[in-house]
Amino acid sequence: MAKNMQPIAKRCKALGISPAAMGYAGKNTERNSNNQMRKKKSEYALQLQEKQKVKFVYGVMEKQFRMYYEKAARMPGKTGEELLVLIERRLDNVVYRLGFASTRRQARQLVSHAHFTVNGKKVNIPSYLVKPGDVVEVKDASRSSAIFKRLTGEDAPMVLVPEWLSREKNVLKGSVSRLPVREDINDMPIEEHLIVELYSK
Repeated sequence: MAKNMQPIAKRCKALGISPAAMGYAGKNTERNSNNQMRKKKSEYALQLQEKQKVKFVYGVMEKQFRMYYEKAARMPGKTGEELLVLIERRLDNVVYRLGFASTRRQARQLVSHAHFTVNGKKVNIPSYLVKPGDVVEVKDASRSSAIFKRLTGEDAPMVLVPEWLSREKNVLKGSVSRLPVREDINDMPIEEHLIVELYSK
């Protein structure tokens, strides 16, 4: 399976996003910064950067990202918004949003190692798309591991779960209340129309 091994802080700085959007609140992008004026980016460069930003944040490679775009283009809504909604529905992203992993990279690894079930069935495909009514749960055999034990009890970290998902505190189970909408994806600036323009050429 292809992996993106780029340094988080350096890549975030290049794409103009906060490491917090990746789940890395402790990192910063101020190292080796300077006040030199950069050249104005071309229209193509801006479109490409926007695509790279979404791919990097969600950990999606080019071939799969293109498939999401083509699927979104066949849907009745706005292509850019449908693209973001599709990627937001990925199981690894849902695991991250529910607070079962501190980053999407960690969530992707945990899903690949079959630590989760969807509606009681083991799913180890990070790109699996959830739908309303789905129940995502840590597998019984995995609950005793340190990474999940810290999520229960009085010292369990507080998690801000988006409105389209639900999870009770100290319970290693969450559910999909509804499909996400564009307004739910607001933890980073994305101009999805630039991605559509790029692929429309």
